Amino acid sequence: MRLLALHPSRFAVACTIGLVAALGVAGCAPTPTPLPAPSTSATPTATPTPTATAPVLVPEGSAADNLPLFREVMNAVAATDARVQGRAYIDALVAAGFPKTAMELTNDQTTVGNPADSIQFSVKWAGECLVGQVGPSTPAPTALVLPLVPGDTCLVGQTRPIDW
Repeated sequence: MRLLALHPSRFAVACTIGLVAALGVAGCAPTPTPLPAPSTSATPTATPTPTATAPVLVPEGSAADNLPLFREVMNAVAATDARVQGRAYIDALVAAGFPKTAMELTNDQTTVGNPADSIQFSVKWAGECLVGQVGPSTPAPTALVLPLVPGDTCLVGQTRPIDW
């Protein structure tokens, strides 16, 4: 109670000293005892099982339900030498269970044969779109759920036939 009667600057100094003292006491906590060295016996030990599961296709689910698998497939292809080939994304998505007939893909080359700055691919799913974008002008592979555009498609502009 006496501190409250101090001048405001003295109160601030008293609080600072109290804080430093409290931290000093906390810093004097006993050091934990190190764990014993691992045994060198030949007895095998159990390895913990990871709790995270890989995403799976949810056939009756929404586009949002299937976004984790779509994203995982996209990232896996983007990490390979085929990262600028649109067909590689379509083939990988088909292998994961997405229907090829519901997909759209932009060209991966310009009209003069240069690599495209970005490639977009999509899967129409339950009235929405799973859309991916990759390429040199894209900082990182991107996957989103977006609404259908007019014409009941997912991508705007010219797309290439998926005829393989």
